Amino acid sequence: MISVLACILIAVGCAIVAGVIAFFAGIAYRKKSAETALGSAEQEAKRIVGDAIKAAEAKKKEAILEGKDEIHRLRNESEKELNDRRREVQRQERRIQQKEETLDKKLESLENKEEAVAQKHKLAEARLAEAEEVKKKQFEMLEKISGFTIEQAKEFLLKNLEDELEHEKAVKIMEFEQQTRDDAESTAREIIGMAIQRCAADHAAEATISVVQLPNDEMKGRIIGREGRNIRAIETITGVDLIIDDTPEAITISSFEPVRREIARVALEKLIADGRIHPTRIEEMIDKARREVEATIKQEGERAVIEAGVNGIHPELVKLLGRLRYRTSYGQNVLNHSLEVAFLCGIMASELGVDPAIARRAGLLHDIGKALDHEIEGSHVEIGIDVARKYKESETVIHAIHAHHGDVEAKTVVACITQAADAISAARPGARRENLENYIKRLEKLEEVASSFDGVERCFAIQAGREIRIMVKPDVINDDKMVLLARDICRKIENDLEYPGQIKVNIVRESRAIEYAK
Repeated sequence: MISVLACILIAVGCAIVAGVIAFFAGIAYRKKSAETALGSAEQEAKRIVGDAIKAAEAKKKEAILEGKDEIHRLRNESEKELNDRRREVQRQERRIQQKEETLDKKLESLENKEEAVAQKHKLAEARLAEAEEVKKKQFEMLEKISGFTIEQAKEFLLKNLEDELEHEKAVKIMEFEQQTRDDAESTAREIIGMAIQRCAADHAAEATISVVQLPNDEMKGRIIGREGRNIRAIETITGVDLIIDDTPEAITISSFEPVRREIARVALEKLIADGRIHPTRIEEMIDKARREVEATIKQEGERAVIEAGVNGIHPELVKLLGRLRYRTSYGQNVLNHSLEVAFLCGIMASELGVDPAIARRAGLLHDIGKALDHEIEGSHVEIGIDVARKYKESETVIHAIHAHHGDVEAKTVVACITQAADAISAARPGARRENLENYIKRLEKLEEVASSFDGVERCFAIQAGREIRIMVKPDVINDDKMVLLARDICRKIENDLEYPGQIKVNIVRESRAIEYAK
């Protein structure tokens, strides 16, 4: 056992010794190998360094050569660019020099022109002075030849100029008048003509008296009554005058108040038919006749409103319209005239694009004041305005009533239409009649207005006052002044006279040369 252990220890010791020897031997071998490798590395390093130095030298030489080439190239480019700039500067210098030479030439030319202008100016001043001198001599010569001074010549020329301007003004006025007339008359004639054709109303002249037919002349005595008590009762109650004359089988009732006259006529006819004529019966019949006439007035007013196509009129205005049935103006029935004016207003308003209802209303009510002008003081226009305002009519209708006779300027189309329709209705042939005295006064007034102008020799109102023919002095009124004179006469007639329709002013100028052969 011990020997085995010793053998093992010996074996282990031998192994350890062998290992140590092998270790140191390996170390020595590696050292030798390392020294050998180190020597080889140093030689390799020296070789590499040598090669690097050689390569660096070559690169250095190559870089130096490339740098020299780049410097040479840059120097060439710089010299080329410098040469180009030098040539551009030289070119600009040449251009500036040329411009300076051109400016010098222009300046020299301008100086020459200024000298020429100065010379021409001096020459012009000399010629102007010479012309002034010649002009002065010519004026002096003209003054000697014409016998006019400068001021007189100016006045003469201005007078001629005024005559020429007057002629031109007259020509322009005639042209504008003709143009306006051509434009307006065609439309106006078409509208008015159509309105008249579509409104063909009949006309009947009425007076301020009524005639009652009697069955026999004995009835006159019964109407007069004992000591005239019957006729006095009739006249007192009705307010009319009974005219009993030699006219066979007729009694005349006279009154300016048409409703009273109608009441008296109806009552008298009832008394004659009844046969019992005494104051008590007279009073009963007159009261009955008054109720009948009032009913008729209401019916006539309602009929007029319906025919005119007007709605919403106050009942009192309807009654006043009915009263116009018994009212006449220049022999023309006022209610029929108002209806005709209403129809004409409606037609013309429709053609002009205006509300025909308000136009018919204004036409129907334009003479409403005539129903009360026997009871209220004032013109029928003023009365009509008050009545229309009292019964809440519109301002358009009130203005048309106010303006239909030209008392105020017409400011609405409805007022203008009412004026025109009223004139058309009144100017129709047979629509109105005047007594001889008023007719002659109107003609004399027309001739008086025309004769008030300078240069008028004679004048004549013809065509029932529809035309005034005026003879002028040819040495005072020339052809141009005739136009202006006609306009002035028309304006004065419009301002001073009242007339239905229109009046034509016809001026005649005649020059005559008379000699006698001996």
